[in-house]
Amino acid sequence: MSIGENIRNKRKNLNMSQNDLAAAVGVSVPMICQIERGTKSVTLMLGAEIAKILQCDLNDLVNL
Repeated sequence: MSIGENIRNKRKNLNMSQNDLAAAVGVSVPMICQIERGTKSVTLMLGAEIAKILQCDLNDLVNL
């Protein structure tokens, strides 16, 4: 799985919307959508913040 797919799966497991995640990490909803689709890359800092909000380790998101 890609990083975007991992983010989407973890987000959905927490019953969190893209809007909720975007607001929590301070980015736009389209940005989260693009990350999950794999059309936008995630910086290390943003990935770490997303992992924190999704209550997982950054490695959990990167593991393919």
